[in-house]
Amino acid sequence: MEKEWYVVNTYSGHENKVKEKLEMRASSMGMDDYIFRVVVPEETIIENKNGKEKEVKKKLFPGYILVEMIMTDEAWFIVRNTPGVTGFIGSSGKGAKPFPLTPQEVDKILGSMNMSRLDIANELGEGDNVKVTSGAFENMMGKVKSIDIANQSVEVALDLFGQETIVEVNFGEIAKI
Repeated sequence: MEKEWYVVNTYSGHENKVKEKLEMRASSMGMDDYIFRVVVPEETIIENKNGKEKEVKKKLFPGYILVEMIMTDEAWFIVRNTPGVTGFIGSSGKGAKPFPLTPQEVDKILGSMNMSRLDIANELGEGDNVKVTSGAFENMMGKVKSIDIANQSVEVALDLFGQETIVEVNFGEIAKI
């Protein structure tokens, strides 16, 4: 089984509390190998109040969080029974397992938050083989030459016309092979 992203329904306004509780439960129950990341999709907007500009975080999907996990019975049970969780999206209920988000859906949501499906710090290193999933070099395979976490980009060596060429792509445009 591989890890995939799922949408979890929560009480509206309790997304951050549910995120904390779920991360604590996963850790305390030894499920760190099955429940990886919990994300509250949000964007930063600038509001103008009383003539002053202020940065405010706004939820993209109020009442929903994203969970990256391997769907086992135990992991499903832990997420489903976390206080504040009302269920998974994409499940018919009655104990049925939900359908995961497609990679394109995950890339779109996480990309809007300047995040990547890949946990770059833990999953990707120099010399790893990757596939470019979008952009001018879509569907090309190459090797990671360097990672720039600050700029959210990776330099990849691709074979262009029989020559190794180094190109820079964003985290959201690659997938590890």
